[in-house]
Amino acid sequence: MRVDILSKEYPPTIYGGAGVHVAELTRALRERGDIDVRVRAFGPPRDEEGTTGYADLPALEDANPALVTMGVDLAIAADCAGTDLVHSHTWYANFAGHTASLLEGVPHVVSAHSLEPMRPWKAEQLGGGYRLSSWIERTAYEGAAAVIAVSDGMRKDVLRSYPSIDPAKVKVVHNGIDSDLWKRAEDPDTVRRHGVDPDRPSVIFVGRITRQKGLPYLLRAVAELPPEVQIVLLAGAPDTPEIKAEVERLIDDLRQTRDGVVWVPEMLPRAEVIALLSAATVFVCPSVYEPLGIVNLEAMACDLPVVATATGGIPEVVVDGETGWLVPIEQVQDGSGTPVDPDRFVADLANALNAAVSDPDRAARFGQAGRARAVESFSWSRIGDETLTVYRDVLG
Repeated sequence: MRVDILSKEYPPTIYGGAGVHVAELTRALRERGDIDVRVRAFGPPRDEEGTTGYADLPALEDANPALVTMGVDLAIAADCAGTDLVHSHTWYANFAGHTASLLEGVPHVVSAHSLEPMRPWKAEQLGGGYRLSSWIERTAYEGAAAVIAVSDGMRKDVLRSYPSIDPAKVKVVHNGIDSDLWKRAEDPDTVRRHGVDPDRPSVIFVGRITRQKGLPYLLRAVAELPPEVQIVLLAGAPDTPEIKAEVERLIDDLRQTRDGVVWVPEMLPRAEVIALLSAATVFVCPSVYEPLGIVNLEAMACDLPVVATATGGIPEVVVDGETGWLVPIEQVQDGSGTPVDPDRFVADLANALNAAVSDPDRAARFGQAGRARAVESFSWSRIGDETLTVYRDVLG
């Protein structure tokens, strides 16, 4: 069986959970030895056998980003000739998958990592291109042989967003974690080099600067933490200049009232992220939209308790009162995920974080339970097996 996996992100160019998923799923499938897995990803050439990178088309250099994406997708689709199945990840690659499926007469499997109707703020980033990305996603999902949702919460969102899809086509295969790569590893020198004191308690955030990640709410909440608690933000890749400016302003305001506010805007190597996670007291995920949240699994695998919003697929990962704290949120039903009462959400987030940092022994117990849960329930070999079952089902 030959499977072509299509993705915008793939090592060394990864900036979000979907890219991590594609890389780990590819590795798990290739390790089986009985599948010809070819990866087609945006960006520069790759040295990895069976993996091809696709540059933007020069003729579309100044076009809307959605059109640039479509140009790359057409080049990818042309190279899928001879495959048995195409599997695309995110709207960026959905057009390639749908087009290749039509050209080759093969099944198209879509993995749902996020949904355009649930991210209306992307109109800030893409302008009219958001209408194109939404059309691409809807067309691909409705035409797919199967849709893989990364959580049951995501499955519900898919069926709510695209009610014409047959529910039997939407399967749940969770994201995973490589617990051999992600595990606690203390490195005080690396931690200090980034401006963090390993001997002080700290709250750590890892994620992109985008509306869905809820960073502005977090920056308001951490103002209520004890002064000795450090705030460590591994936050980069802003969606728009507007959200970047908002976050910069909030960080500047926070630094006026407390020390120990550390912002690392560039993407760090895994070892350095693990060092900073291992030095932290608690991980925080204040997302208002999160299909699952691989970052939560990465933190849990490093023995770190998690404070996270009770939204999307997060409650399928973080067990309240066992591996962390789930923060309640009532959300506006317009697809944006905006809290109905932002002040209440900020206060509840601050209360959960205070509970974590005020009882380090309990936090440590939650972290150990989180590691056990990540290892037992979210292995990539298991996820590879479940994904292969979907492939075989659609191929008959």
